[in-house]
Amino acid sequence: MNPKDFVTKFKPHALKCQETTGLNYRASLVQAALESGWGEGATLFGIKDTDGVNGNEQLLTTQEVLPNKNYKFPVIISIVAYGKSFLYTVKDYFRKYSSYSEEFEDHAKFFVQNSRYSKAWNCRADAEYFLREVAKAGYATDPLYEKKLIDTLDWFKKFS
Repeated sequence: MNPKDFVTKFKPHALKCQETTGLNYRASLVQAALESGWGEGATLFGIKDTDGVNGNEQLLTTQEVLPNKNYKFPVIISIVAYGKSFLYTVKDYFRKYSSYSEEFEDHAKFFVQNSRYSKAWNCRADAEYFLREVAKAGYATDPLYEKKLIDTLDWFKKFS
């Protein structure tokens, strides 16, 4: 999906979530864009399902950048050197949802329920600060995640 169609489709859900949680709608849209490949993925936010057994999950292919070759996943497709780290291509369990609104609300709830994001949540009205803090807290293993978030936010500031 192209970025403008992405905004048209998901901005109403992000705005509704902002009304109920205070999470800046641009912060939600930026993460959804990056985590879903602009709406092409099976999940918008890439939130892992920690148990993989209750029927409310989906097994999806993803990539993780990790410091060694000892990590376990349901399915490991490949592990290759990536600088001083390793790039894993794996299948892992992610949460699935019955609606986009439910997914946006759960995304916000995720930050409330995980104390490592408390600094980010405390500044949720400021999209840039929130996204920087989310990256620092380890939302993604991509070492360039913060830069990608801010670059995408800069685009959103121009067009949404």
